Amino acid sequence: MVTDSKLFSPIKIRGVTIPNRIVLSPLCMYSANNGMASDWQFAHLSTFARGKTGLIFAEATAVEARGRITPGCLGIWTDEQADALKPITSFIERMGCVPGFQLAHAGRKAGTKTPWNGGLPLDDEDTKAGNPPWEIIAPSDVPVAEGWVVPRAMDNNDINDIVNAFANAAVRAIKAGFKVIEIHSAHGYLLHSFLSPLANKRNDEYGGDIYGRMKLLLQVVDAVREAIPEDIPLFCRISAVDGLENGWEIDDSVILARKLEEHGVDVVDCSAGGISGAPLFRVNNSGKPMKTNMDRGPGFQVPYADKVKNEAGIKTMAVGVIVDPNQAEEILQSDKADLIAVGRELMYNPFWALHAAQALNADPEFAMWPEQYKWGVNRRGKLAEFKGIRDEVIDEKKLDSHLSEIHKQK
Repeated sequence: MVTDSKLFSPIKIRGVTIPNRIVLSPLCMYSANNGMASDWQFAHLSTFARGKTGLIFAEATAVEARGRITPGCLGIWTDEQADALKPITSFIERMGCVPGFQLAHAGRKAGTKTPWNGGLPLDDEDTKAGNPPWEIIAPSDVPVAEGWVVPRAMDNNDINDIVNAFANAAVRAIKAGFKVIEIHSAHGYLLHSFLSPLANKRNDEYGGDIYGRMKLLLQVVDAVREAIPEDIPLFCRISAVDGLENGWEIDDSVILARKLEEHGVDVVDCSAGGISGAPLFRVNNSGKPMKTNMDRGPGFQVPYADKVKNEAGIKTMAVGVIVDPNQAEEILQSDKADLIAVGRELMYNPFWALHAAQALNADPEFAMWPEQYKWGVNRRGKLAEFKGIRDEVIDEKKLDSHLSEIHKQK
């Protein structure tokens, strides 16, 4: 048993102290109304706060309407959209956790159906349902995959608009109560597509070698860093590798990470992939969406966080099939990363952090649990101390005896 858990030690970044190293990875819910948060967003994110996840990121949020992945994606291009998020940040903080916000633009992956409807580009059916396609922009007129919309290559006016949109969105996110900001530059979305030579075919100052291709991201970082208070941590999510021939490589990520730190980024969130080819979901013969990424093993992206952290000298966040508390603990104890991002496993078990604390003997007295749950869960835990109580059916007399013993101990 781990008694001095690093997973459950606090970490201070700039002026913000995160109570433990567990982070909810931004999870797209595709359930907003014209970019506005719905009851779903509150119910979704408040669950992880009750489960005491240390840093809770809202989903990837579009900085302009064109930047939505689907018509149901969350947005923050208006003050009203930001105001709708205030009850969420307030509740997260009341639970002792930290609310984080990811600024995003889908670029050439924008304008699609929801994953459970196939994730393909919007079509006439969607137009009839009131969700028509919109203009898609990208560094070059290269579609994300065969049969997808050919995006319009951005000009300098578009680039200036995007930089301003990220900065304005960051200001709104801070006003909404978020205490950590992350810039999304991964998974084939707009900023990542500028980085990758597979998507960026420009021959101007925003293309060519790695320094040209990273120029837009660094401009966005500068604009966001200037727009938010000095004590607010700034994260950047990257695809550490494209995973395709002639694409972005891990050594490129080390170079980029050094530049990101120079420009005020505090943590590099190391994911991977997504630049081109088939989307995360495709439609099978039955017409239902089918996953295409089931070959990814436990911790498959951790080596990227490790290399970036130890070669670029910047804090990193590891992500990618981290499902076991001891696995997460080992990553931190081995200095491979500073934070652990959990996504699907937290969807499966929103109280993963509380259960991990029990597994690592970091919270034997259930002190982390919300007061509304703690008295009941603690009592249940004491009951479980009696031999066999979890494994056998007990009669009422035996239960009364157990309860009587517990009351005596009080």
